[in-house]
Amino acid sequence: MRAIRQHEFGPAENLRHEEVPDPEPGPGQVRLAVSAAGVHLLDTAIRRGEPGGPFPLPELPVVPGREVAGVVTALGEGADAHWLGKRVVAHLGQAGGGYAEQAVANAGSLHELPDHVSDDAAVAMVGTGRTAVGVLRIARLTEDDVVLVTSAAGGLGALFVRAAQAVGARVVGAASTAKLDLVRELGADLAVDYTRPGWTDGVGAVTVVLDGVGGEAGRAALELLGVGGHVVLFGWSSGTPTRVETADLYRQGLTASVAVGPRLLKGTSLRELEQRSLELLAEQRLTPLTTTFPLRDAARAHTALETRATTGKVVLRP
Repeated sequence: MRAIRQHEFGPAENLRHEEVPDPEPGPGQVRLAVSAAGVHLLDTAIRRGEPGGPFPLPELPVVPGREVAGVVTALGEGADAHWLGKRVVAHLGQAGGGYAEQAVANAGSLHELPDHVSDDAAVAMVGTGRTAVGVLRIARLTEDDVVLVTSAAGGLGALFVRAAQAVGARVVGAASTAKLDLVRELGADLAVDYTRPGWTDGVGAVTVVLDGVGGEAGRAALELLGVGGHVVLFGWSSGTPTRVETADLYRQGLTASVAVGPRLLKGTSLRELEQRSLELLAEQRLTPLTTTFPLRDAARAHTALETRATTGKVVLRP
């Protein structure tokens, strides 16, 4: 089969489209014919040799890829025969071999897909979507909120804009100039270019900030919060976290939540978040944006993601 393999850490060009042996499912596992594979920002960090949170870097060479959708073609010992021939989506873990024509997954990680759900959308929702569901549980948006979303045209940001709009909140979407029309199409009441000086002028006070960008943009967004406002932090794609000081909290009576790691999973599990995310997708209540690339162009997909040249979730198609 053909797969993307990485032999050393470094630039995107280290992702090579190669012929590799077909993977064999072990006990309790299945093999999938992959039709869509998700690309995560964490994949780019691992490729560069930067540890992804508490997890160690994978041994090289490695086939990257955390999320896949496809059809089950083979069963390992003990795997339920019910899965054979089923169309499914699964999260494979840190560097689970998803950038390939075939992949192996634990049978316990599979979710069967209804016919009307696309592979691309399923891949987006099993990973990025589960994070979005967890963040929204913490944010607890209502129709009385004015919500500012940073990176509003990204995989998570687009979902947040749609979710906030669906509950009747007023939505401010922050993105780069080229993506402002898309942010408006997603349902934002106001779209602002956060790459320009003074971008917060005219926005007014907001009640909730959903921030995965960090850095100067995240800090500027935080300073828009009115009395009793809530900032929900779930990452820092800019390279540095949003600066939040105790004085900020006291001055306006703000609250700050970190919606990753243990806080994201309080009272739930990753499996439950995946199930809820896929339910919302099947019910057409939360639909992701996707940008697709051929599998062979994984290096180009990584570069586009790192330079913010994509919208929504990035997906590879074998």
